Amino acid sequence: MEICLRELAAQLNVTLRGDPEIKISRVAQLNNADAHSLAFIGDAKHRNTLNKTQAGVVIVSEADAAIAKMPVLISKNPYLSFAQAARLLHPDPPINSGIHPTAVIDSCAQIDPTAWIGPLVVIEADVVIGARVFIGPGCILSAGVEIGEDSRLIARVTLCSGARIGKRALLHPGAVIGREGFGFARNGEQWIRIPQLGLAVLGDDVEIGANTTVDRGTLSDTRIGNGVKLDNHIQIAHNVEIGDNTAIAGNTGIAGSTHIGRNCTIGGATGIAGHLEIGDQVHFTGMSMVTSSIHQPGLYSSGIPAMPNTQWRRNAMRFKQLDGLIRRVKFLEAWIETMKKMTTQENS
Repeated sequence: MEICLRELAAQLNVTLRGDPEIKISRVAQLNNADAHSLAFIGDAKHRNTLNKTQAGVVIVSEADAAIAKMPVLISKNPYLSFAQAARLLHPDPPINSGIHPTAVIDSCAQIDPTAWIGPLVVIEADVVIGARVFIGPGCILSAGVEIGEDSRLIARVTLCSGARIGKRALLHPGAVIGREGFGFARNGEQWIRIPQLGLAVLGDDVEIGANTTVDRGTLSDTRIGNGVKLDNHIQIAHNVEIGDNTAIAGNTGIAGSTHIGRNCTIGGATGIAGHLEIGDQVHFTGMSMVTSSIHQPGLYSSGIPAMPNTQWRRNAMRFKQLDGLIRRVKFLEAWIETMKKMTTQENS
């Protein structure tokens, strides 16, 4: 798509400084942009590269605009404006309605005539597919699944019975929604499966990464709020609830019945135990291990950064000595307190 800077600035609601008739057709990094490219600076450490780029226009902050020699779009939030510009210049391909001849569709399925059903798709009974939905190749939709309008299943997505997908959802290849949760009861040395009777409900504008799984609930539902973004290889267990606009990075696992609030961010490879309550605006850095509820907003960490192996081995040995060290400190504290009391008595 090609757009002139005058129109682009108006759509982004930013200030243009430069020739308004310049036409831009793509986004690019500063170091490989050309005269038809738009780039951005979101971090002050890249200022020294600003006037080396060949970009036709750069999105910058007010402070960086003062040193720029090329046309600029001045934004209070350059990264956000760049994301909006990228969507304008590189929109999703239009949905062509129709059904591929290799798709297998039950006669009881309800499919909006504006939807696209791709090759080798399987759609079982009582599935409901809304307007302009895109179902990519190899997807499987089990009985009773519902998908809201303008949602897109890229390829090989599996929606098990009990999956409910909201509007404008984006599900990447390999995602599995509504699998039976991991629920078993012990019977001697055997495990007895507990039927999972709840749903897996995704709100509007949810994005699910590749090979991410969202299990259905046991009796109540697993619920993913509006605007939630899940990265690749995430496990969401049964009965988990995630509040609106929370974002979770890859390889994170959330155990059953944990409730996470709105507008949280969870770094990659974080593990969250079950039956916890995580409040709104709580943020975990990568590799955190969360074992207790957290109600206060803020930034939390627990992962141990990498260090040279020799240093790690010394520290690992000291970990084993911590209990003894604590006991000695407590003994010394008690002894000091006793000495203080004896001194006070003698002086009195």
